Amino acid sequence: MTENTQIKPKVILVSVDTGDFDAERSMAELGELCDTAGAEVVGEVIQKRPSMDNATCIGSGRLQEVRELCESLEADQVIFDCELTATQIRNIEEIVDTHTIDRTMLILDIFAQRAVTKEGKLQVELAQQKYRLPRLAGMGINLSRLGGGIGTRGPGETKLETDKRHIRTRIEYLEDELKEIAQRRQTMRKRRKKDGVLTAAIVGYTNVGKSTLLNALTDAGVLAENKLFATLETTSRSILLPDGRSVMLIDTVGLISRLPYHLVEAFKSTLEEAANADVILHITDASSEYSEVERKVTLELLKDLGCEGIPVVTVLNKCDLLPDGFNVPSGAVAISAKEKRGFDELLAAISSALPETARRMKLIIPFEEAGLLAKIREDGRIYSEEYICEGIKVDALVDIKLCQRAEKYKV
Repeated sequence: MTENTQIKPKVILVSVDTGDFDAERSMAELGELCDTAGAEVVGEVIQKRPSMDNATCIGSGRLQEVRELCESLEADQVIFDCELTATQIRNIEEIVDTHTIDRTMLILDIFAQRAVTKEGKLQVELAQQKYRLPRLAGMGINLSRLGGGIGTRGPGETKLETDKRHIRTRIEYLEDELKEIAQRRQTMRKRRKKDGVLTAAIVGYTNVGKSTLLNALTDAGVLAENKLFATLETTSRSILLPDGRSVMLIDTVGLISRLPYHLVEAFKSTLEEAANADVILHITDASSEYSEVERKVTLELLKDLGCEGIPVVTVLNKCDLLPDGFNVPSGAVAISAKEKRGFDELLAAISSALPETARRMKLIIPFEEAGLLAKIREDGRIYSEEYICEGIKVDALVDIKLCQRAEKYKV
């Protein structure tokens, strides 16, 4: 008998620090992405430059160092913490003699691994095809492309145009498929609104515990791992609030700094769940040293999605990793989804943030007003009901439209 063990590819990470963002933090995040993708980071290279080199991203001298590092550490791959052009990838591979990809390709690979549903797979493939299309041009050696002009067009030129046409056709097909899914989502949202279903979208940076929270509150059984982008699919579950109302919790895909534009576009129908929610639960990792940066990234994307005006409940998760008595900002709720701590405060905060659609009331309704009771039962909920001399004594969740009429019967 032989044991099959999966050998992790060894990778070297490369970044250019131009001062536009925190290069060290971004490299740490890139390392986490590599771990999620199943790769082992064996080396890191950061070069400070005023701007990226148009041909090779980093300087030729430093690129030679990367080549020597690849040889000495027997690296299988080089991953750049930025988006590279096809020409840059070709030039870099010629010098380092090692397969090279960029941050976007790594994230797309993770998404491709994690996609389970038809919608998730379509979204990932659309992002991949849109990323590939502009990079076909310039890959002359790979496509054996000859020069231009009569008598000089080789098979490579035809292959390039054929590949482009195939990709464009595939993109159109994927976009049509996703439009149908988006329309179904829109129909479901309208139906929920018509039925008076309240919704709360769970949003936040990747790996802050969104799926763990959903599982803890609803036993949803969603995959929850300590890895980036563990969940790509949208999951909805209903919970009961302390005031008697039900709210639909909707889990969304995690966000990340410098999220590739193609992915934002591809997952827009999923992210739009936040823009149509009655309240947004913004989950942050209270134990992360970068929690403030991650919070800003999330809020900026919510703004881009048109979520202004929707109440936001800030939820500080993983508070079990912090010392007792830590300072909780005003308006925020501290919880531990893993240990199920702080849920009472969280549910109360959700109730307060939601628009008042119903009110819990104790009433004694005269027998001649039995029609009002029937209406309350139809639009709300009856918790208890007792027939007494004065009429029908009820503990009920009354629709806001009926509250004024029911007020005179309030106990």
